Amino acid sequence: MSADFITVVSGLPRSGTSMMMQMLAAGGMPVISDGLRAPDADNPRGYFELEAVKKLKTESAWLAGARGHAVKIISMLLYDLPAAHEYRVVFMLRDMEEILASQEKMLKRRGTSDADSADAAMRWHFESHLKKVQAWLTEQKNFRVLYCHHRELLDASAKQIPRISKFLDVDLNEQAMGQAIEPLLHRNCLDDSAAARPLAPFLTPVGG
Repeated sequence: MSADFITVVSGLPRSGTSMMMQMLAAGGMPVISDGLRAPDADNPRGYFELEAVKKLKTESAWLAGARGHAVKIISMLLYDLPAAHEYRVVFMLRDMEEILASQEKMLKRRGTSDADSADAAMRWHFESHLKKVQAWLTEQKNFRVLYCHHRELLDASAKQIPRISKFLDVDLNEQAMGQAIEPLLHRNCLDDSAAARPLAPFLTPVGG
């Protein structure tokens, strides 16, 4: 399996990026990860992270060997990707209430939570960032973007997974990708009545 572009799995923290990396790996796509961040209670199947991603702004030579592979890059760092490469970004979206609830639980486990005041500040930061990065992505000629919503992957994977395969234009094992989704691991979902509401404006892709 080879391609002339780099597959980037991106989104806010706790938006389902690790799940997407698991799905791509199960489907047969090579993924780049150093395993330095071990699985834990918040991500029992692992984070699929790469420490080198944090230094993209100054050290990006490793990207030359990333074509045909998937790498997880948090949305705040997309700006640091050099223009020398072509990227296809699978951008994960998730209801903001679920993101904040998941983030809060993770911070509490680490003993670093500041509770309500930090929650309000984080919401503003995340909403503002999403608007800016989505607008920026529409202007990048070397980026193609597919937006995937976390809830839709859980509820309708048979419909969503073919979208991913088509977007990446690679022969993925779609059945294996679906089997990699474990709903029981996603413990911060809204109740059905909340999930049925339309996505908030800040989660709607620009131009989408």
